[in-house]
Amino acid sequence: MLVYQQYIDHLYRQQEPSDIVTQFSKGYEDYLQCPLQPLMDNLESQTYETFEKDPIKYVKYEEAVYHALLDRVPESEKSSTTTVVMVVGAGRGPLVRASLRAAKKANRKIKVFAVEKNPNAVITLENMQCYEWGDQVTVVSCDMREWTAPEKADILVSELLGSFGDNELSPECLDGAQKYLKDDGISIPCSYTSWLAPMQCPKLHSEVRATRDKDKHPDTCFEMPYVVRLHNCHILSEPVPVFTFTHPNRGMSPHRVDFTPFIAVTDPIISPACCFAGDVNNERYGSYSFEISMDTVLHGFAGYFDTVLYKESVLSIVPKTHSPGMFSWFPIYFPLKTPVQVTAGSRVTVHMWRRVSSKNVWYEWTISEPHPLNIHNAKGRSYTIGL
Repeated sequence: MLVYQQYIDHLYRQQEPSDIVTQFSKGYEDYLQCPLQPLMDNLESQTYETFEKDPIKYVKYEEAVYHALLDRVPESEKSSTTTVVMVVGAGRGPLVRASLRAAKKANRKIKVFAVEKNPNAVITLENMQCYEWGDQVTVVSCDMREWTAPEKADILVSELLGSFGDNELSPECLDGAQKYLKDDGISIPCSYTSWLAPMQCPKLHSEVRATRDKDKHPDTCFEMPYVVRLHNCHILSEPVPVFTFTHPNRGMSPHRVDFTPFIAVTDPIISPACCFAGDVNNERYGSYSFEISMDTVLHGFAGYFDTVLYKESVLSIVPKTHSPGMFSWFPIYFPLKTPVQVTAGSRVTVHMWRRVSSKNVWYEWTISEPHPLNIHNAKGRSYTIGL
């Protein structure tokens, strides 16, 4: 009987995946990946190529730019008005192409600035500008936060989002770039929200533990998030919204944000409660409670995000609202060093911080119910995202 069962299992695993997301993620199930840091590291061409294959993301961006152009330029002015579109973090140009297609569809004139800091991607952009786009597109090789624009933009377009929304530093990048957006200009995306849910995942917990480095503190591997295609896991409660960012972020000035964070009594390191990041404070803190419906073990938290590009044009990796067919982002996993036994009807309360210094951004997390744990990654001791 066991032989037959194994053979049927083999046949099942040999089946071709029925949807494009499953096809793309085949082989990545429960495979831990370090989140990308495109602001600090220059992405490889292969990475760009993989994400450019997404059949949904750029269609939605094109839709967003199309509607923004129609709202920006009335029919009576379409022949006399040229809309300035700035694509910041242009990569190899998919958002530039989406913007040009949107302009053609909307029958509106546009002038595009493609701003990119990665010198390898800039070469691709310059070739596209030379052989395909012409004078309609100006390629700018510069960090978007440091560029001095020759004119202000009507529409600012970017794709700087990570699996947890802000974890690739979209808030810091766009806050720096909004200085060359007109006062009534449009940012695409205009907002994004991260989501969090408790999960049971013994396989992932074992995988994290197996990544321990003998030259680092043994807890280091449990004090960083991982991008992972969740498979052998169980989400224990519906995800809840965590942090929201909106763009453009107008009317902000240097200020102190006084949180009243929970501090685990067993943690020897207490993190600061505020920080300045230029003229905008992008620190966040929140506590979130979940009711558990079964007797199980809590191993960590699954993170997701959704975004409003413009009006009705949205993208999401939150399970209930996941954009069909989109595979550009896998969920993010925040592990717990110590698995926690939970019972049906009990409550889990997680505390999450987004910290900002002059050089780095990092997350800290812990739980206070059903019993308190140490703060993970306090003061960014194990993992930071470079500015």
